[in-house]
Amino acid sequence: MAYRVGIDVGGTFTDFVLAAAGKLVLDKHPTTLADQSEGVLAGLARLAAREQVSLGALLAETELIVHGTTTADNTMIEMSGATTGLITSEGHRDEIEIRRGFKEDIWDPALPPPPPICPRRCRYGVPERLDFEGRVVVPLDEEAVRRACRRMKLQAVDSLAVVFLFSFVDSAHERRVREIAAEELPGVMVSLSHEVMPSAPEFERTSTTLVNAYVGPRISRYLSRLEGRLREAGFRGELLIMQSNGGVMTGGYVAQKAVAVMGSGPAGGVMGASAVAGAAGVKDFISVDMGGTSYDVCLVRGGTPDVKAGWNWHHRYLIGLPMVDVQSVGAGGGSIAHVEAGTLKVGPESAGAEPGPVCYGRGGEEPTVTDANLVLGYLNPAAFSGGTMRLDVEGAHAALKQRVATPLGISVVDAAAGIFRLVNANMANAVRRVSAGRGIDPRPLTLVVFGGNGPVHAGMQAEELGIRRIFVPKLAPAFSALGLLLTDHVVDEMRSYISPVSRVDLARVHALFAEMEQAARSALAGGNGRRQRRLRFERMAALCYPGQTFDMPVPLAAKNGQVTARVLADTVERFHQLHEELHTYACRDEEPILRGLRLKTMAMDVKPALTRVARRAPGSPRLGARRAYFDGRFVATPIYDGPRLSPRQAILGPAIIEEPFTTIVIYPGQRATVDTSGNYTIAVGKD
Repeated sequence: MAYRVGIDVGGTFTDFVLAAAGKLVLDKHPTTLADQSEGVLAGLARLAAREQVSLGALLAETELIVHGTTTADNTMIEMSGATTGLITSEGHRDEIEIRRGFKEDIWDPALPPPPPICPRRCRYGVPERLDFEGRVVVPLDEEAVRRACRRMKLQAVDSLAVVFLFSFVDSAHERRVREIAAEELPGVMVSLSHEVMPSAPEFERTSTTLVNAYVGPRISRYLSRLEGRLREAGFRGELLIMQSNGGVMTGGYVAQKAVAVMGSGPAGGVMGASAVAGAAGVKDFISVDMGGTSYDVCLVRGGTPDVKAGWNWHHRYLIGLPMVDVQSVGAGGGSIAHVEAGTLKVGPESAGAEPGPVCYGRGGEEPTVTDANLVLGYLNPAAFSGGTMRLDVEGAHAALKQRVATPLGISVVDAAAGIFRLVNANMANAVRRVSAGRGIDPRPLTLVVFGGNGPVHAGMQAEELGIRRIFVPKLAPAFSALGLLLTDHVVDEMRSYISPVSRVDLARVHALFAEMEQAARSALAGGNGRRQRRLRFERMAALCYPGQTFDMPVPLAAKNGQVTARVLADTVERFHQLHEELHTYACRDEEPILRGLRLKTMAMDVKPALTRVARRAPGSPRLGARRAYFDGRFVATPIYDGPRLSPRQAILGPAIIEEPFTTIVIYPGQRATVDTSGNYTIAVGKD
């Protein structure tokens, strides 16, 4: 039997989806933060036990593992990356601190700058300069480069970023620095800006290259360790890694472009949502993923999420590469509730997997959202996380009393209800920011909910937002892992070309696209060709109005890849339309500026079939009743066993549906129905 496995490492749990012989099996294992590969192997062993085979036998029959990792994000959160050095054009070593003058909170004069991933003492400017056409103005001072490398050796630098002005036009100076660094700093990872982000502007390129250098060694070590352990355990298939652009690539490719996995976990969930919701006829929706640590929101229109290639801020550093536009807030099941200056606050700090919420019984002392949900009766203390955990109700009650209820002078139930309402408001505000930022009214859209905690809270969020329809996929608790199996190999290439559109040299455009296509084919050649069915190319032009700082990617409708004057004119008109949709105005009397070209190459792969529910599991779906908190009081609430529900069965709220790894709360006035794939559609309010 040929297996495929999707593995998504979250802040609290690592999710697994196994696909084989027309079935999908999901499981969860607590994330091992010290070494994520330990949790990965332990979770695979649990999957093997469920398949009644040994781990070695399972891996021997596994042809593909697709992995989403939080290693890059954790490195930035913990500030535990490599000791990083920077060599840049003389006079430009402070670009990373100037940050275009950007400040996250302009009303807070005391807001400190972000922790430096490359201290000023490790940044060196060397004489060299190219003009905007790539002509040498100042030759590279190789002796200055050697002096900088020797000083960095004394500073124990183990990763080097190189960022020269206009290196994306001519990379000779940067490539020469790599040759010198190989002599002076043997074994040090070198990140060249023209390879990491071959386009302007300067700050975006500097920030992106530095982040790549900072997280790269740790990513490389982790992937090497993971692959080594998998091979030792019997795995002979292909290991692919999720990227933040919504595609997957080989570990070798990712290790050289480590910044591409920043925020890749939420991207997997969005790709899964697009596939599963699309199969159910839902094309325009807001996807929300509530796990143990974060709440991730993405707007999807026409079945496709927006992929931004520009102003992407992660952990206070800018990533200028294409990324699925997911916005995250610190609101998850592990978000800690505390009282500050007489006010209840929830998050963004999380209890994570270690020690986790108090009710996990692993030494946690701070009450969390999960503890509040347990006290309110929404969670089953005897069967949590697929029946592998038993929750401590008394411990959660005591923690809420000590840390929240007593300081505020309220009852424990009121404290739990306050935490519940506050985290719902935080998440609803995140949805508002994402939709309002795009000028979209969320009310006509569907709320597609996944993550282990999402279906507990979705009904209340939808009511607050005025959304009338909620869609909860059958595999919602491990949806990001499923999304990994539903994605294709993706290579994003960018090239800078700055010109007014009337002066664009079409021959140069074709040459740049040909160069990017060749680079993409070379990168994809390293993968397993047996699974690559065909290549699909998406060509885009980055356009802006004169004087604008930021550009907008616009698809080029080029037949057979040929960009003609007519195609360029149609693209300009499409730019005006998109600009008006996003910003409410267009300047059709101004000539746009071409800032660059982008080629997205996808190697289409065979996807696992989404399962259908042929018939329900034996036995009654009604499990009895449990006291749960609705409308300010506890009521006897019907409890249903999700796997035993029949297709098209309807359930009226208040009710609770228990799936193996998630709980779906149906609030008063709401109605849930089950489709033939086991997905849930919840109608909110009156039809």
